Amino acid sequence: MSGRTRRIESASEETATVAALTHDGEGIVRGGKTAFVAGALPGERIRFRRTRRHRQHDEAQLLEVLEPSAARVRPRCAHFGVCGGCALQHLACDAQIETKQAELRDNLERVARATPREWLAPLRGPVWNYRRRARLGVKYVLKKERVLVGFRERLAPYVAEVKRCEILAPPLAELLEPLAAMLGRLSIRQRLPQIEVAVADNVVALVLRVLQAPTAGDRAVLSEFAAAQRVRFYLQPGGLDSVQALPPAGGAPESAKTAEPAETAEPAEPLWYALPRFGLRLEFAPTDFVQINAAVNEALVSRALELLQPDRNSSVLDLYCGLGNFTLALATRAGRVVGVEGEGGLVERARHNARRNELTNVEFHAADLARPQQAAPWLAQSYTHVLLDPPRAGASGMLASVARLRPQRVLYISCHPGSLARDIGTLVHEHGMLLRAAGVVDMFPHTAHVESLALLEPAAGTGRTS
Repeated sequence: MSGRTRRIESASEETATVAALTHDGEGIVRGGKTAFVAGALPGERIRFRRTRRHRQHDEAQLLEVLEPSAARVRPRCAHFGVCGGCALQHLACDAQIETKQAELRDNLERVARATPREWLAPLRGPVWNYRRRARLGVKYVLKKERVLVGFRERLAPYVAEVKRCEILAPPLAELLEPLAAMLGRLSIRQRLPQIEVAVADNVVALVLRVLQAPTAGDRAVLSEFAAAQRVRFYLQPGGLDSVQALPPAGGAPESAKTAEPAETAEPAEPLWYALPRFGLRLEFAPTDFVQINAAVNEALVSRALELLQPDRNSSVLDLYCGLGNFTLALATRAGRVVGVEGEGGLVERARHNARRNELTNVEFHAADLARPQQAAPWLAQSYTHVLLDPPRAGASGMLASVARLRPQRVLYISCHPGSLARDIGTLVHEHGMLLRAAGVVDMFPHTAHVESLALLEPAAGTGRTS
């Protein structure tokens, strides 16, 4: 047993009022040693028992809600509390938004020491059946003699036994049971640890992580299921570069990493999603990063352009651009757009997407944005606007370079309020920028994940004139 944590073999029951929520959506009980209680909501009077000790807090089990919060609702999913896919289904959607706004506000005030001139209305969309990308666990349970497919359990490393999912996009929401039953027929059912799923606008892609090559019989079973359910299987025997589409009977495998179809007989149509407001269609590989919530993503792209306000005289730099989600939309409004991304495969697909959408005012470059890029040719150019959409670690390595460009506006889109606040603090206090606006984006309803955006401008007298 680790010295950092240990299970409490016997603990008395306690009663307390929940003070707040943790970043993972657990109730916080203070008074004596702090306890985190999954399933408890702020303001509730609860009965609980401590189950595991840590240095700074204890984990605890909720035994009874004595005085429920007015924001408590009945979870829609029958598996809520066991499945780890959601954390907040017991909290009303409006209250979820308020909680996420409070977390963003706290981080900006406490870490960045900055308050926006304007709080933006939260970006919202569908709260059920919205998730078009997910990584699902797969486990053959010998005692039950069947395969389970789903998210991991909330408090254990096991795959949750679920019949349907309320947050996965259709048809995945209803496909878990038949998918699990089909996988149970495979000879390699004990050698399938996970499935990456991607719901494109044209087809559902299922990437099977295979630790053993499927037999001809296995391939026949997979092909039959794919035809019946109108899905497409890919096999991943190794790293991401090993992903191959499962060919039709007698067909040759097709590389999943090439946006432009290979020159084979009747190749499968690439996966794609549309941004109808901008007349765009973006192709992607099944393991590529795309925003989880399609409707909210389109709203987010629209808001990004509204806040940046580019026109035909604008030159925009899009850092951490991926396969061009924001870059190509910007190119429909701005005079010139440059996208920079660290993953070479995404850069290739971004260039392909620009050609496919007949956009000639945009270019893409590959660069490791975790390292300083002072000598990069694309950074020696002049830009009026900058968009940042970094991973959870943030954009600290690029902030000084962005500040030196002296853009009219900087839009920072974040998937982690802590790193956002840290970087905003740097831009405000070290580089003289002004936090003009900020707000949350409800990309992941019923989870504790906080997506947000912040608009910065030069403080008076420090930036480029419009």
